[in-house]
Amino acid sequence: MPDLKNSNLIYLKGFLFATIALCCSVILFCIHPSWRTGFLIVLIIWASARAYYFMFYVIEKYVDSGYKFSGVFSFIKYMVSQRAKEK
Repeated sequence: MPDLKNSNLIYLKGFLFATIALCCSVILFCIHPSWRTGFLIVLIIWASARAYYFMFYVIEKYVDSGYKFSGVFSFIKYMVSQRAKEK
């Protein structure tokens, strides 16, 4: 799949991801309305954002400047290839 270059489509993609996260969080909280569920939803959102930041920004900027990401599966392939290089 070619890289997405249209800034309007990039913003739309981000908005749609945020909408999915928000809708799923609201539905889950409605099914199990408790402080624990709310807290866990917040932790999932925070941890997912940090993991994404780590997978793409931190690795590219601080660990391997030659690594260019294209998605989560790209990161998994990168990690597997790095493990193979270490052995």
